[in-house]
This record gives sequence, C-alpha cells and structure tokens, in this order.
Amino acid sequence: MIIPFGGNLRRVLFWLGVMVFFALFLFVFADILLPFVAGFVLAYFLNPIVEFCERIGISRLWATVMIVLVAVIVLAAALILLVPVLSEQLFGVIKNLPDYFSRLQNIFAHHDTKWLRQYIGIDISNLQSSVSSLLGQAANLLKTILPSLWSSSKALMGMATLMVVTPVVAFYMLLDWQKMVGAVDSWIPRNRLQTVHAIVWQMNRAVAGFIRGQGTLCLILGCYYAVMLTLCGVNFSLLIGLFIGLIAFIPYVGSTIGLLLSAGMACIQYWPEQWPWIAAVVGVFLVGQFLEGYVLQPKLVGSSVGLHPVWLMFALFAFGSLFGFTGMLIAVPAAAAIGVLVRFALHSYLTSVFYEGEGNKG
Repeated sequence: MIIPFGGNLRRVLFWLGVMVFFALFLFVFADILLPFVAGFVLAYFLNPIVEFCERIGISRLWATVMIVLVAVIVLAAALILLVPVLSEQLFGVIKNLPDYFSRLQNIFAHHDTKWLRQYIGIDISNLQSSVSSLLGQAANLLKTILPSLWSSSKALMGMATLMVVTPVVAFYMLLDWQKMVGAVDSWIPRNRLQTVHAIVWQMNRAVAGFIRGQGTLCLILGCYYAVMLTLCGVNFSLLIGLFIGLIAFIPYVGSTIGLLLSAGMACIQYWPEQWPWIAAVVGVFLVGQFLEGYVLQPKLVGSSVGLHPVWLMFALFAFGSLFGFTGMLIAVPAAAAIGVLVRFALHSYLTSVFYEGEGNKG
C-alpha cells in the first residue's frame, strides 16, 4: 500500500516526536518552570520597547537595563501597595464567608418569587433548597481551602523564587533576543524559509495579540472594576476587581462571574433599603461591557487572537490539568499558536493532491 504522504511522512513523524518531547518536558518540569515562563512573557511584552529605544540611538544593553529596572520597580511598588490590602480583604472574605452565604440564603428564601412559577414554570421550593445546599457546600469548601493555600510554605517559597528569578530571566532574554531569533532562523531549511516565516509571523501576531493586547485589556478592566466598585462602596472591591481582570480574557465567562460576585456582595450589603446601589453595580458592569466590546477589544486586540471561546476554555482546562498553574499561564498563547498550525495544515490538505485526487489535477 502506498502511503499518501510520501516523503513527508518522516517529517511528520519528526515534528510529532518534537511535540511529544516538549509536552513531556513541560509535564516533568512544570513545578519549576513558572519563573522562566513568566520571565519569557515579560521579555516578550517589553521587547518592542527595547527595539524602539535601539531605533532612537540607545544601546540594547542600556535599554534592557533601564526597562527591566523600571518594570521591577513598578511591579515591586504595586506588590508593596496591593498585597497588604488584598491579604486583608482575602482573610475578611474567609472570615465572613458563612455569614455572607447565610445572608444570601435568607434573601433568596424570603423574596417573593411566585412569578418564576407562574411565567417560567420553576418550582421555587426545590430551587431554594438546591441553591441553599450548594451555597453551604461552597462556603465550607472555600473556608477550608483558602487558608491552606495562603499559608502554604511551598506557595510562599514559590512566590519568592518568582520575584527573584523572573526579572533575571527577562533581562537575559531581552538582551539576547535578536541572537536567539537569529540562531533559530539559521536552523530552518532554506527551501522552507519563506513558509516558516509566514507561519511564525501569524503565530507572533496571534500570541502578541493575547500577551500584549489582551493583557493590557485585562489590566484596564481590572483597574476599572476595582475603582468603580470601590466608589459604589462594595466590600472587597479591590479583590473582586482584580479577580475580574485576571479572568477577563475568557469571553462572557469573566464578566458573568464578576457580575455575580459584585451583585451578590451588593445585595448582602444594600438589600432591600439601599437597592439603588445594587442598580449602580449592575450599571458599572453594563458600562464595562460596552467599553470592553466596542472600545478596548477592537483597539487593543482586534481579531488577532482568533480563538473560539470553547477552544479557549478547553485549552485552559487541558493545560491547567496537565501542567498546573504554569500550564494555565501558557494555555492561551499555546492555543493561539496551535490554531495557526492547524489552519496551515488544513490549508495544505485542501490544496493537496491527496484531497483533490490525482485524476482532477491538470
């Protein structure tokens, strides 16, 4: 039997082997890769600024030193200012979690919900018991898990390592970025150079669209929600706002979870006497969705990432399950790069003799 791929079979097997080796490498060293991945992400984010400094006459060494130093100072200042507040709010959430869930259960139980049965056909008694059970289980689970995560010595050591190693990795990668790119370029077969350059350009566009565009979008949204929820007087507004910013790159899911958290906290605080503040919180999210969908997303990201939300969530769960937090950090950029490769492979297949049939050629 003649294999339709012909001489390409060995190349296909070679690249499959490379991918398997890379996946095994990530799996084995996932526990120590986080600072290196974070350093690469930081270098990738800052490289355009270094190249701009080079164009205006600053040497790459001094540009790298200045930019990494500024980035470290900004990040350190942000941590010094935010960590005490966030830790206080986190422990406040843990301490008051059972009371908050009880308050939500009472609001849900005593609210007049006959219209649900009349117009939607929902048996509210069953729904109330189910929600109450879920809320109670969630409260107990979070109360058990969160303190152990926060007080874990391994987590604290990992954070210290991240703070020390990441800037060093970012510095050396920024300094030698052009050398690394040139070395990789020299390994590409000369007869495939144009094709590989086209694929890499599309990958870079997709990954940069996420790391730079979507990252900036998440930062802006996190700050917006933290400030606006603070102005609305919502408890733990900084913690909620930054959490929304962290998950804002998941379309619809981030904003939905953020709205539920914020509206739930507003109901606990303001229902029923000060209900306009609850409406104000909902208004904050409506404005935020408008800004995200019609202003920030088109300007910062556009269609450069090109990932379907289902594929995006699958990548997060798959990489997170296989490689832990490091996997979640690289999930979306890796999914964007894989998407480019899949589209290229599909295009090659649809234009191949195998798809067209030899009898249809000519």
